Amino acid sequence: MREARFLGLNRYCVWRTGLCVVLLVFSVAQAGAADVTISVQEDAGKPLDGAVAYLESAAAKALVKPLTGAEIGQVNKHFVPPVVVVTVGTAVNFPNRDTVRHHVYSFSPAKTFDLKLYSGTPAAPVVFDKPGVVDLGCNIHDQMRAWVLVVDTPYFGRGEAGQAIVLRGVPPGAYRLKVWHPRLPVNAPMWEQNVTITAAPLAVSAVLKGLEP
Repeated sequence: MREARFLGLNRYCVWRTGLCVVLLVFSVAQAGAADVTISVQEDAGKPLDGAVAYLESAAAKALVKPLTGAEIGQVNKHFVPPVVVVTVGTAVNFPNRDTVRHHVYSFSPAKTFDLKLYSGTPAAPVVFDKPGVVDLGCNIHDQMRAWVLVVDTPYFGRGEAGQAIVLRGVPPGAYRLKVWHPRLPVNAPMWEQNVTITAAPLAVSAVLKGLEP
């Protein structure tokens, strides 16, 4: 039996059929991945908190798996959190933690549903099976609003506190970069740009126009 080290792996590889091939492919993929940093601004050049950026491609779509544990609660007559990003096929719970009942609904093309007046947690979560922006409301409390952004890629992130969005470990390839924010008007197009990822880090700036107050 022979043993060897290769490509910076911190463990020995035993030369048996198929084993070293798998480790070699994994190591090469990790070595070629890059970080993508997206800075998002408003018209006036001010950093924009709460934007979501994601990278789409056929290869990325093939890697998508549903997330677990996703939820949007109702607390003090507000949706918490107001924005959730999930992958296609993810089931989202809508627990009511208020002392009053709520009626959660959406008429969005990406997902139409209706959770009539209820307390506690509905028995069945809502499965978001198509990509797109889903605008949520409460039929009883008009001030309540939230969004579910459903993406068909594992490469996504959300910016907070003036920080840029960093998508880590993206494999090389051609992608469509999209940036969305809840202040974009309903049905307004997202900011989009084609990007090519190599082994080198990539930085992109996006300016979102026409945002609502």
